[in-house]
Amino acid sequence: MQILLINPPNCGRSIPEERYGITSVRQIFRGEPLALEELAGNLTAHDVRILDLKAEPDGLDRALNQGLPDLVGLTGVTCEANTVRRLAGEFKAAGVKNVVVGGIHASNDPAFFNHEEIDYICIGLGKLSFRELVEALEQGRQPADIPGIAKTSPGGQLQWLERDYREDDLVSHRPPAYQLVASYRDHYRLERLKVTMGFVVSAAGCPHRCSFCCIKGQCGGRYLTRPEQEVIRDIELLADIPVIRLIDANTFGNPEQARRLGEAIRAARLNKQFLADVRSDTVVNHPELMQLWREAGLRAVIIGFEELDDRRLTAMNKANRAAINREAVGVLQELGITIVGDFIVSPGYHEEDFQRLSDYLAASRIDLPIITVLTPLPGTAYHRQQRNEIINHDLDYYTLTNAVTPTRLAEEEFYRLYAELVRNSHQQAKL
Repeated sequence: MQILLINPPNCGRSIPEERYGITSVRQIFRGEPLALEELAGNLTAHDVRILDLKAEPDGLDRALNQGLPDLVGLTGVTCEANTVRRLAGEFKAAGVKNVVVGGIHASNDPAFFNHEEIDYICIGLGKLSFRELVEALEQGRQPADIPGIAKTSPGGQLQWLERDYREDDLVSHRPPAYQLVASYRDHYRLERLKVTMGFVVSAAGCPHRCSFCCIKGQCGGRYLTRPEQEVIRDIELLADIPVIRLIDANTFGNPEQARRLGEAIRAARLNKQFLADVRSDTVVNHPELMQLWREAGLRAVIIGFEELDDRRLTAMNKANRAAINREAVGVLQELGITIVGDFIVSPGYHEEDFQRLSDYLAASRIDLPIITVLTPLPGTAYHRQQRNEIINHDLDYYTLTNAVTPTRLAEEEFYRLYAELVRNSHQQAKL
C-alpha cells in the first residue's frame, strides 16, 4: 500500500499581530514529526512517505506529482485543525480513496473531523491502531471493530470502540522511521542554542490531571513507559544528533522507571545531551534522580511552573505548591541543569498581575521562561468549565498566545503587557 503521512504547515493566527501589529509573542520551534515517524516505523510492509509542510511549505504539489497514494494520514494540534481539514479536502478532491486524521486534536475532539472529506479518525495513540486500519483496508475489510478507529458519518454520530491502552500500544520493538525525514534534518534546529535536535519518546501520557492540559486524550489518561533498551536504540539511531529531546509529557512520571532509564543511558555512554520534561515536585522529592540524569547527560529540563501562588495553582488542578516550585529551582541550579520554565498568563490578569510576574522573572534563576496564554483547549476540563465564556471559536487562534475568552483589561492593553513580558523574559534569558 502506498501511504503518504502529512505534517501540516505552520498555520496558527495571531490576534495581537493582526489587530495591533504586535509580533513579539511568536514562539515557534520547528521539530521533527515524531508521531508520523512512529507510525511509519510500524508499517514496514508498505511504501510510506512523510511530507513535512513545516519544513517544506511548498511540497504538496511535489508529493502529488510522485503519484496518488492509496492512503493519506494527517496529524495536527488544535491550532492546525482547520488546516488539516482543508488539506484532507484537497486530497479527497484529487482522488485519494482513504483519508485518515489523527493527532491530539482528533483524540480530544474527534467530532470536529466528522466530515465528508475524511474517511477515518484515529483516536489516541495510533501506532498500533493505525497499522490495524491499514491492514484491514488492504484486505478489503471494514475496520469497524478496531479500537481507537472511528469511521466518519457526516451528519450523524461518531461511533467507535474505546482502546484500553497498554504498553503494547507503543509497539516499542519497532523504531521510528527516522530515515523518512533525513532530507529535512537541517530544519530541526533550536536556533537559540545553535544545535540540531532529535526527538525520542520514552513515555506516553501523564499521571496528573492539570485542568488546562490536553494530554489525557493521547492514551485515555494512562501513563505508559517504554523499555530502557528500546529508548537507547532510538537515541543511537540519531547518531549524528548532539541533543535529544525526550518528547514526553512527563519523562519522570514513574520515578523508578526513570531511574532505570537514567542508569541505562549513563552506562551506555551515548555522549548526548538531553532535554526532558519534569514536574517540580519530582525534582524536590527525588533530587538523587536529577543527579543521576545529570551524569547521564541531562542538559535542561522543562518545568510547568504555570503560576506564582497556591490559589491559582489549585484552580488549575496542578496538585503542586509555589514553595515547591521555588525549591525545585534551587535543586536544579545546584546541579547545573538549565531550567526552561513554563508560565501561563490568564485573560483575567490585571496590570499588577503582569508586573508581579515580570518582577518574579527578573529576579528568578530560571534560564528561559516560556509564557503562554491560558486557553480552553477542546477536550480539557478547563474547556468544559469555560465553554460558555469562549468568544472566539476559530481554532486557528488556539496557539496559546491568544485570549479566546474575554480579557479583564482592554484587549489591546492585555496584549501590549503580554508582549512586553515575553520580550523582557527573552532579553533576560540566561541561555
